[in-house]
Amino acid sequence: MKDKGFSLLTVIVIVCLTSIVSAITVGVIITNNYKGTDGITYTNLIKDENLKEFLDVYESVLTNYYKDVNKQEMLEKAINAMLNYLGDNYTTYLTKEQREALTEKLEGSYKGIGITIANCTIQAVNENSPAAKAGLQVGDVIIKVDNKDFTECVASDVASEIKNTNKKVVKIKVLRNNKEQEFNIELKTILISQVDYHLLENTDIGYINISVFSNTINEQFTKALTELQKQGMKKLIIDVRNNTGGYLDGAKDIASQILPEGKLIFTLDNKDGKTAYYDETATALNIPVVVLINGSSASSAEILTAALKDSYGATLIGTKTYGKGKVQQTYALEDGSMAKYTSALWLRPNGECIDGKGIVPDIEVPEPETETETDVVLNRAIEYLN
Repeated sequence: MKDKGFSLLTVIVIVCLTSIVSAITVGVIITNNYKGTDGITYTNLIKDENLKEFLDVYESVLTNYYKDVNKQEMLEKAINAMLNYLGDNYTTYLTKEQREALTEKLEGSYKGIGITIANCTIQAVNENSPAAKAGLQVGDVIIKVDNKDFTECVASDVASEIKNTNKKVVKIKVLRNNKEQEFNIELKTILISQVDYHLLENTDIGYINISVFSNTINEQFTKALTELQKQGMKKLIIDVRNNTGGYLDGAKDIASQILPEGKLIFTLDNKDGKTAYYDETATALNIPVVVLINGSSASSAEILTAALKDSYGATLIGTKTYGKGKVQQTYALEDGSMAKYTSALWLRPNGECIDGKGIVPDIEVPEPETETETDVVLNRAIEYLN
């Protein structure tokens, strides 16, 4: 999901009514010059009797309601109600704050100084980050960002203040050992690591864990695969347990590094028909692959899992996946909020839609009940490959 849509798929289905409401929200002038992706103009839409009734009520409330009305909030509620009417769990309205959090996670990078905070106390400082180079430390309490006081604060407010500044250098004042210290820190693009990999000890088995399918995931996966091959990898375990998805492109790109050229990755099924997507690259892995899955493996994680199972012959170990067989398109509104709605179903290479059903593993192994227990799922995969 992303607010530009899935560019590789050209799944551009704009909700026209959402466009109208958002246009009203930001004061966009409705003209014949603006056309939706299907060629319908706002002037055409305004002739719709149902929409006219909505606008009449909107105007009447603003004019005659006995209290002042917050137009922004009222229209947010209207958009939300419209999306809820569709009865689809994945069709929702996201506020500006919710959209920013989702975008940051899926972009795989963010503008910042490289720290993690809670209650305005620094919990972690990324290695080689601007914060580390400037001298910030774990345990420092942030009390001021530039000239804004945060002695009583919410951590998200501090993060937002840092990320949204137009300055290249931010001034951070912290409390350390009951003494105030000030740091000038340059803002940079911080890469969020979403791939963990290593060669399993005393084996030729590579292990790659993918936490989310972000905008940078293909680059991170490529690096992991290259490094493991240099180390002598002959077999591979891909772990997508607890991976709830992300960008569709990410799943396609990773599958393309593994599958033989010409193999089917997935098919999209929308109101215009079905479109199949194949591996168009000349690269192929040609080694045994095991995919670890569980009930929180969803969406793009399931797309990759199905592609590797059906078109490569990978073995699936763990428990049944979540079962999200729908693709979302997003539409960004001018105020920073976003409408997210289902635009298609995706089908695995064998033609099955897994929505509400999930993908069943070849070898079922329940997850350990606590994180301190031995990872029996991973151990079973190692045993299988050996």
